[in-house]
Amino acid sequence: YVTTVERICEKIDETIALGGTGVLMQGGLHPDFGIEWYEDLLRTLHARYPNFQLHCFSPPEIHNIHLISGLSYVEVLTRLKAAGLNSMPGGGGEILDDEVRKRVSTKCNTDEWLAVMRAVHQVGLRSTATMMFGIGDSIVHRVRHLQRVRDLQDETGGFTAFIPWTFQRENTALGRRITEEPTGIDYLKMLAVSRLFLDNIEHIQSSWLTQGLRLGQVALRFGADDMGSVMIEENVVSAAGAHNTADEKMLRHLIRTAGFRPQQRDILYRPVNRDESAKIDASDSATLRELSVAFAD
Repeated sequence: YVTTVERICEKIDETIALGGTGVLMQGGLHPDFGIEWYEDLLRTLHARYPNFQLHCFSPPEIHNIHLISGLSYVEVLTRLKAAGLNSMPGGGGEILDDEVRKRVSTKCNTDEWLAVMRAVHQVGLRSTATMMFGIGDSIVHRVRHLQRVRDLQDETGGFTAFIPWTFQRENTALGRRITEEPTGIDYLKMLAVSRLFLDNIEHIQSSWLTQGLRLGQVALRFGADDMGSVMIEENVVSAAGAHNTADEKMLRHLIRTAGFRPQQRDILYRPVNRDESAKIDASDSATLRELSVAFAD
């Protein structure tokens, strides 16, 4: 299916009304959409919302545009940046080892994913890096993934954050073939190792969306320094079986009770300060008045 621009604008309006500063927008690999379709979408959104951050697409999508349009990754990303793209999520990372990827992800291989991210950083954009583990991968595969992300960060410095999470298997074809899945302890260990291994990436994000709110909170004591975003609408992991939800007040409360001070940020990890008197009802608890999503020590 293809979502209309009008529907996307409705979601952006809703986000802005809630104090949001950007949107994460990704899609499938459409067989007919060349780069012009994506440029038109970005131009329309950027013209209507010039100060709103467009954190869009993924390496598999960029690879698909490259195949359809016959342009290099750098050419694709240069044009998308000119049309209004501000940064790119690290979707499709899964496990960056083709021994695993050839079984679970044929959208792009490891070298292609890394090449797209290198091009993202080359044109002056920032991105996140991700890992989805628990898809038949071993500790060795996970370490190779971390090493490849670390090496590219040493080369470009373009990753703002690393976001690991566990495979959500409930409603997926792959999940019917996976007999063992990571535990909460496995997730916390992965976070802690990521924080130590990726000392060249400033932020590690907790995935409360996939792990649950309480484990997401505990993750703040295991290497994560970011609780991620408030999700107004999410269609990927929820379809796979994860149904965790939280509003801004809940995330602020979890951050505070974990022993940290909340601070809202934008997609590029710059602090966002808002007029609280215009955003909070007087009946709200004084301990939940910072209107924040991320946190700082």
